[in-house]
Amino acid sequence: MAMPQNSTGENGFCFAQTLDLSCPSLPPGEAGWTFTAPSGREPSGTPLSNGTASSSVPSPSDSCAEPLCSATPPEEGTQFGQGIKYVSAEGEELACGWGGFTPGCLQLFNTSKGVLFFLCVASFLQGMTVNGFINTVITSIERRFDLRSYQSGLIASSYDIAACVCLTFVSYFGGNGHKPRWLGWGVLVMGLGSLLFALPHFTTGRYEARSAAEVGVCGGNQSLPCAQAASSLSSYRFVFMLGQFLHGMGATPLYTLGVTYLDENVKTNYSPVYIAVFYTAAILGPAAGYLVGGMFLNIYTEIGREVDIAPENTLWVGAWWIGFLGAGAASLLISIPILGYPQRLPGSQRYIVMRVSEAHQLKDGSHKKASDPDFGKTVKDLPRSVLLLLKNPTFIFLCLAGATEATLIAGMSTFGPKFLESQFSLSASEAATFFGYLVVPAGGGGTFLGGFLVNKFKLRCSGIIKLCLLCTVSSLLAIFIFFIHCPNMPMAGVTQMYEGSALPGGRLNLTAACNAECGCLQETYSPVCGSDDVMYYSPCHAGCQGVSENLRNGKKVYQECSCIEKPLLPGPGDAEAGKCTSSCAKKPLLLFFMFVVILFTFLSSIPALTATLRCVSDRQRSFALGIQWIVVRTLGGIPGPIAFGSMIDKSCLLWQDQCGEQGSCYIYQNSAMSRYTLVAGLVYKVLGTTFFIVACLLYKPPPEESAPGSSDASENGNCDAQEHKPSLPAEEDI
Repeated sequence: MAMPQNSTGENGFCFAQTLDLSCPSLPPGEAGWTFTAPSGREPSGTPLSNGTASSSVPSPSDSCAEPLCSATPPEEGTQFGQGIKYVSAEGEELACGWGGFTPGCLQLFNTSKGVLFFLCVASFLQGMTVNGFINTVITSIERRFDLRSYQSGLIASSYDIAACVCLTFVSYFGGNGHKPRWLGWGVLVMGLGSLLFALPHFTTGRYEARSAAEVGVCGGNQSLPCAQAASSLSSYRFVFMLGQFLHGMGATPLYTLGVTYLDENVKTNYSPVYIAVFYTAAILGPAAGYLVGGMFLNIYTEIGREVDIAPENTLWVGAWWIGFLGAGAASLLISIPILGYPQRLPGSQRYIVMRVSEAHQLKDGSHKKASDPDFGKTVKDLPRSVLLLLKNPTFIFLCLAGATEATLIAGMSTFGPKFLESQFSLSASEAATFFGYLVVPAGGGGTFLGGFLVNKFKLRCSGIIKLCLLCTVSSLLAIFIFFIHCPNMPMAGVTQMYEGSALPGGRLNLTAACNAECGCLQETYSPVCGSDDVMYYSPCHAGCQGVSENLRNGKKVYQECSCIEKPLLPGPGDAEAGKCTSSCAKKPLLLFFMFVVILFTFLSSIPALTATLRCVSDRQRSFALGIQWIVVRTLGGIPGPIAFGSMIDKSCLLWQDQCGEQGSCYIYQNSAMSRYTLVAGLVYKVLGTTFFIVACLLYKPPPEESAPGSSDASENGNCDAQEHKPSLPAEEDI
């Protein structure tokens, strides 16, 4: 990090006039620079207090006569010149290390770029584990430990429950404490959660795949045991829930204290870019989790043991636990350097001095309470701190807008693959891959671009909110693409009768004369595509008598299917395993506008976060982020998938039959699914637009005359408009 130097290349500053660093944005008693004279005399300057330079400099001539730091060259291997020592007003140590162990090589990482790197690795690991591995392996865990869907749902929601429980405590006390220590311990707890999540694999016996008789073809053994005794393995769900709870606890400091720590230690204009890079890593994490987790699921869970079943078999359980072991070990390692960072980075104090407050001004002036250096250090100030945030309408409406966007993002990430699967007649893995190709460039690119735009145009708080409004309106217009849809592939007994005639709405008749003697079970859903381009519920429902030894396009081929007629020749046709391929002409248009919706939704995320940091006082930023995360999770992240799921379930044509009980949906009506998705998207986008408009209208910035640095120059990081002040060096942190 560049240190202050004058234009003559000397080590000491020499000014023609007394240096005036007047900056009202500096809170009273905030830590300032101490310039230590090596000669043993009194310091030439005392710490800044209340935003003004001390009068210990007797006169301009004296300050010129004696340099503020010695001309001694810096010692080899040290970061700064020997004569200049950066400490805070409280005398805290700014070196990177653990206790008294602060080797010189570590100081290379004691920069904002170093912090950004380690926090990006931590957020990448969190996204890969919680949003990648968990979603990828949940089906395998259900199969391995005999869990029901609602039990696996509890496992997933344990993360959000832990985050909501810990957010207030962590953001309030951590925001006024040593942030890197809170962050480091959080990442360590997250790593322990990952290791605990993998533990059941090692404490249970070997997984024995129950070899079932050949079922599926006409005349085969169709018996399936319905009443299965509850397995004791299902008790392991509590271990998984505890692991997820630790994940939630550990990740809580990451997206509250991590963001404010970055914001405090870089120039105000560069803060959105740093935060955007941090969040982009968090978005790329789930993509890596899906990719790596999918690779591990192709390995049998009992490594080194040969089995006669393929990964496509419903009895297959992949090596779900490997990813959690790797992520847990990596989290433990990355927590060590994070724990070594100081409370403030060397050189960060000048950014605090240069920062211009953009906090929303309350009519009663109570926002000034937060400037008190002793505010927020005890539990007694917690209610007052909450009240100050509740009285800030800009903050409240930004939280509500964030909740609407979070609802869409949560619903989209949960049911986006299902939408593609239904519309384009894809397999689940193909749909997930397709969706990944959409989310990585659109989500990651939008997140980074949002931070870049705020920095490029040097937007103030009101301008940032207007940018969020523009993004929301753009995605609102693009969401009208859901007016169009792809037609359903014809399916015998579901969308049409076996003879080809239309099936009355709401009716389901999977039995016909051609398969009446087969004794097919509705519990065995294994779709096949007939040579007549019609889908059938299973090979049995297509009347297929046998299986070919040869594969076609890598898929199993069923022969002598009495319900399928050959296109040209008389006699029974054949069928391929899997769904029929859709040739929907609207596919490119749908994918393009889905990309646009995702892009503009994520484009507003970093600007909205930056606006939240700007509209509250400096001492409340961590706590404000914690409160915002609670609002976003309780109103958006948790109910989002439930709201979208209930809307989409209304478009179901064919439900799973689990021994007389309704299970999940197999086939959706594409037109109804698009219509309900459009309605849900419009409702939340209109709400988000309204909240951003209200936030923009109610925002009351500080008066210009109260902030000397609120001129155009202050946008570039200059806090003072004095004519004879020394110029700070060019920023080298970005």
